[in-house]
Amino acid sequence: MHEQERELAGLLARNCKDMNEVQELIKSLFKGTLEEMLECEMDEHLGYEKSSKLGNNSGNSRNGYNVKTIESEFGESALKVPRDRNGEFEPKVIEKYQKKTENLEERIIAMYAKGMSTRDIEDHLRDIYGVEASASLISRITDKILPEVVEWQSRPLEKIYPIVFFDGIVFKVKKDSKIINKCVYSVLGVDMDGRKDILGLWISENESASFWATVCNELKNRGVMDILIACHDNLKELSTAINTVFPKTEQQLCIIHQLRNSTKYVSYKDIKAVTADLKTVYTATSTDEAEYKLEEFREKWDSKYPQIIKSWDDNWAELSTFFKYPAELRKIIYTTNAVEGFHRMLRKFTKNKVIYPTDDSLKKSVYLSVKEITKKWTQPIHNWGQIAGQFLIFFDDRLSDKSVS
Repeated sequence: MHEQERELAGLLARNCKDMNEVQELIKSLFKGTLEEMLECEMDEHLGYEKSSKLGNNSGNSRNGYNVKTIESEFGESALKVPRDRNGEFEPKVIEKYQKKTENLEERIIAMYAKGMSTRDIEDHLRDIYGVEASASLISRITDKILPEVVEWQSRPLEKIYPIVFFDGIVFKVKKDSKIINKCVYSVLGVDMDGRKDILGLWISENESASFWATVCNELKNRGVMDILIACHDNLKELSTAINTVFPKTEQQLCIIHQLRNSTKYVSYKDIKAVTADLKTVYTATSTDEAEYKLEEFREKWDSKYPQIIKSWDDNWAELSTFFKYPAELRKIIYTTNAVEGFHRMLRKFTKNKVIYPTDDSLKKSVYLSVKEITKKWTQPIHNWGQIAGQFLIFFDDRLSDKSVS
């Protein structure tokens, strides 16, 4: 068996418990592999193997070694880089001025960010690198990003956000030997340039008044002085918290969620008719027309489905906000689709992680997914120039207020 293979076999027989042990065990293997690759590159460069008679009078030959220190995931290694007499050899595996190779810990975090489960990462490390890394080791490595998560969640925000979306997505998390549902609440803001950003993530088991007050106060403490329009799915206690912390903010409930809730208990034979009549309400051209259509709906369906009318009456003030705005802006705020689209992407990144052992593991996974998803959020919302112009008309006093400018 080749010396490198014997070392690898020995490595595979060990169950490494921490990164230091992994690095020490394979540091010599890593160094030896690179040096062997460099020797092969020199053979190819010269056209003959080391000590071959083909090198006699060939015009170029080996000329000892230079020592090059390379920093890798396994620490620093002093490599013997072969030289040729003509000084023409330029290695590819370790280029002339290269000082570092990719860090193994960074690679593990990158795999975690791409949605790979701990088991997938274990298998990958074993198959590719011959490293037996336990789940606890991988967890400790990914824990190193938790301070980064805290810093991100505390970063300063813009003073004004024209539109902010609130929504939640449920994950399964272990707690006291049980598996429970926990919701990650996302706050997606659109800034004055029309660009989207995730302002923060909050994990909770419920939607208490104190929870939403905490979320809104954290946004304010991080620099948000005004939100022009807040869009959400009638989340419990959120409206009150927004009114308390940002009293000038207009609120728009998601029409799509309102429709789903309205038709939840409608019989199959009536569903098409009820949906069509409700559509005349939310597609009206003005608030007056919408109220007229709602009265028509009341006359037709109130006796059979009184819960629908009661729900629309109770929430009308926040369901009808969007009627005063032009079509370009209505299209954005009448639904929470912007943040729901983000959650659909988040689900794709986390689909391999069925159950999270702790809140921190959930936090790490979601945060890394956010970094991957938002990389593509480089362009403003479509037609933002027109939309921004409308905001300047409707909110001129607040946008020109020196206290928030």
